[in-house]
Amino acid sequence: MTTLATRSWLFRLLPWLVFLALLGLWQAWTTLADIPAYLLPSPWLIAQTLLSDWPMLQDAWWSTLSITLWAFVGAVVLGTLLAFLMVQSLWLEAALLPYAILLQVTPIVAIAPLIIIWVKEPQSALVICATVVALFPIVSNTTVGLRSVSPGLRDYFRLQRASRLQTLWRLRLPSALPYMLAGWRISGGLALIGAIVAEFVAGTGGTQSGLAYQILQSGYQLNIPRLFAALTLITLTGVLIHTALSALTRWSLAGWHESERHGH
Repeated sequence: MTTLATRSWLFRLLPWLVFLALLGLWQAWTTLADIPAYLLPSPWLIAQTLLSDWPMLQDAWWSTLSITLWAFVGAVVLGTLLAFLMVQSLWLEAALLPYAILLQVTPIVAIAPLIIIWVKEPQSALVICATVVALFPIVSNTTVGLRSVSPGLRDYFRLQRASRLQTLWRLRLPSALPYMLAGWRISGGLALIGAIVAEFVAGTGGTQSGLAYQILQSGYQLNIPRLFAALTLITLTGVLIHTALSALTRWSLAGWHESERHGH
């Protein structure tokens, strides 16, 4: 038991040890090689900039985070509804799935300017752009999950004359939950990417909002430490979103699904 607990702690500490080692090498390299801050700032300088410019970066971070969260919620709701529709009939799936794929393969950079022009309210336009990016993994994973039902259990529900709603709620949803949560984890990161890309497009048009705008302005001003500070906030936000969704997955599946049982 002690050996297993020690190995568990080592697995948890290993990424942090690698992270600290990389930071140490980065700091040592920039210091010993005397690399100018406008080329590559040191981690210490980035941390100082993050603290000194926090009032400015805080507002931008909150703007990006709110767009990401709204886009994620919109993708979950819309993607789940589309998946529910498609599993009801092969005809509906054949009719709707190509359009979901079309949204996935269309570069958001190409359609974001149109969405920003069509939607007058900038925040809503950015949310729509990010939702488009985050939508497909939820549609795809939820559809696969809803169809991944044991044939024996499906036949049993039919034998018991279960209604379509009862079959969906008591059989298909529990079977689909691991797939759905996996789609959520992918979609969370894509919502952040979509928000940043949309902010870049909006920023080039003069819309001042979000961390992407701060990155653009810092690049124009050659304020590279602030640029890296904004990038650091984006990275930390992505890690936070993934950690929260992973914790939700463990909480939802622990104790009954094979993917969350220890010792595998």
